[in-house]
Amino acid sequence: MNIVGHITVLPNLPERIGRLLELAHNMYWTWQPEARRLFRELDADAWERSNHDPVIVLHQVDQQRLEAVAVDDAYVGTYDAVMARFDEYLASPGWFERTYPAPAGARPDLFAYFCAEYGWHESVALYSGGLGVLAGDHTKAASDLGVPLVAVGLYYPEGYFHQRVAADGRQEAVYTRTDAADMPFTLNVDEAGAPVVVSVHMFGRDVRVQSWRGRVGKVDVVLLDVDFAANQPEDRRVLLRLYGGDQRTRIAQEMILGIGGVRMLRALGLTPTNWHMNEGHSAFMALERCRELVEAGLTFDQAREVVAANTNFTVHTPVAAGNDAFTFDLINQSFGGFWGSLGLKQNEFHDLGRAAHGWGPVFSMPALALRFASGRNGVAELHGDTSRRIWSTLWPEVPVAEVPIGHVTNGVHLSTWMAPAIQDLITKTLGPAWRDAPDEESQWQRFASVDPAALWRARQSLKEQSLRFLRRRLQRQLSRHEVSPTVLKASAGLFDPTVLTIGFARRFASYKRATLIFRDLDRLEAILGDEERPVQLVFAGKAHPADQPGQALIAQIHTLSQDPRFAGKVLFVEDYDMAIGRALTRGVDVWLNNPRRPLEASGTSGQKASMNGVLNLSILDGWWPEGFDGVNGWAIGGGRNYADDERADAADADSLYALLEREVVPPGSRRRWGVAATRLARAVGGRHPLAHAHVQRAAHGQGVRRALLRAG
Repeated sequence: MNIVGHITVLPNLPERIGRLLELAHNMYWTWQPEARRLFRELDADAWERSNHDPVIVLHQVDQQRLEAVAVDDAYVGTYDAVMARFDEYLASPGWFERTYPAPAGARPDLFAYFCAEYGWHESVALYSGGLGVLAGDHTKAASDLGVPLVAVGLYYPEGYFHQRVAADGRQEAVYTRTDAADMPFTLNVDEAGAPVVVSVHMFGRDVRVQSWRGRVGKVDVVLLDVDFAANQPEDRRVLLRLYGGDQRTRIAQEMILGIGGVRMLRALGLTPTNWHMNEGHSAFMALERCRELVEAGLTFDQAREVVAANTNFTVHTPVAAGNDAFTFDLINQSFGGFWGSLGLKQNEFHDLGRAAHGWGPVFSMPALALRFASGRNGVAELHGDTSRRIWSTLWPEVPVAEVPIGHVTNGVHLSTWMAPAIQDLITKTLGPAWRDAPDEESQWQRFASVDPAALWRARQSLKEQSLRFLRRRLQRQLSRHEVSPTVLKASAGLFDPTVLTIGFARRFASYKRATLIFRDLDRLEAILGDEERPVQLVFAGKAHPADQPGQALIAQIHTLSQDPRFAGKVLFVEDYDMAIGRALTRGVDVWLNNPRRPLEASGTSGQKASMNGVLNLSILDGWWPEGFDGVNGWAIGGGRNYADDERADAADADSLYALLEREVVPPGSRRRWGVAATRLARAVGGRHPLAHAHVQRAAHGQGVRRALLRAG
């Protein structure tokens, strides 16, 4: 790739394969293995160096290679098949169009979905964890369902950090700048070719905002950007990093998302009929829409009623640190006289976000969002109950059970997270029609007829592939630590596919208790040290750069992995991303999840594991109380909420050890794995797009209904 100024000179795509650039700029390829293969075969080295980014591959591939594949019958045949499926997918009517045809003369539906992060693929590092991956999956499911959705987010040039774990276990945060030209995005421009720009007034000055357009199948994405010459240097850095900077940076980011997002949609000629705030980060969107209506002649109370009528809010984590709140002084500095444009006084503006839930005198973003939405939902049945209790103070005259917050249990995008080998096995068992109605439970009951030997072979193949990938990641980490050749050679024997493998991967927030299994080292040593029934534990996860307790947990696991009692049996893979997430949720035998109940909102990693035939060993928190049926995995603890953290940790650790000793590890449990994996594949395989369908039905005014997540 040759760069002159800001002009990128690209290889010239031969006409015969000329639509590769179009395909690279639609994230449809992220859930289509054959589409990814087209780019990997162009330049395998560039594919790996770029963390599987097809746009970079097209920038770097040799021109002669392009000319060669354009006359290669096998490559062109795959290309033609992929593009034919791509065109058919984009042209096909979806569930939404069939279910809710637009009345004649009515304005077409358009759902605006606001979120601070999106996880579409490991090469598009605009996500930190479950919230972003959920949002990415939501856009993919909306595309599959044909829901008319526009996703609004932020473009962070340095994204979220890459994790390096030093030889002593310290987490190091490494940031890498990525040019938007190397992402599957194009700049939004007007008819004259000039960037579409809006402005947001904050901290006493105007900040200019442009946007990048992305496509996720049929869904449009608008990512807001401030890193261009029209802004002052300090303003250009506001969106530099996801969840970076101080509170001043955070509120600026959220003003750009909420206020700038609404203004950008207007500038692009988009007129949503319904609006969705996914987490409190985007709550300022409601204020900007109220300002528009007040400017048009409504009173503030009238404007608020209109805005709330077509606005949904999804509540996420109940942990205080995950809910943004700002001092009133910072609100005054950032918003200036914005309250005047709403017809409000300063203290009345403060009251819009004032929360009396024990987190102090603050302007709470979730409280603001809850006050401006008519549809409010938690992300699992238990989480809905937890949210009603936490936010009941906003409705002091209403019994807690009647607080107007429902739930829609989160799901995941089937084609992204279910391994192709499992999808193929389902097709052989049920026929290809299962993809057209993955939410029909009756067909999953028929999957009980699957050949157990075929399912086991598929599971073992996935395990071998995934553990090889994880071994390469660990060897790269060891090479950076400059370990001896002997140690590096010995590492080739790690991640043994013949050993019972338990996986744990998620953000290393303290309440997720990553080290609960290490509470009694002698007891754990006895479990892992049985030569006849070997067990290995595989961990991955990041702690926020400012989360010192979370980083201490990583260091503790790293230290234990070098303890002679646990060497080779406890493994930590650095730089957790969606690629590692796929490998673990497909490749381990048992998925461990042990948060402190009821602080887990949903925990969708367990769903990803279960749809690949992996059994869950989990606290009855998040989605698991709805998914667990007594046969399809194991429940840690008795589903109690403890007021004392120490008591909770002691009781749950004892339950975890007992399950490992008596049920998970003993030889008799092997038969249980096969039966339960079959049942899980039947019961969980097709449920997830339905959960997203329910979110959209709620946004459409049909009411929030429970997702059908009960096992068969």
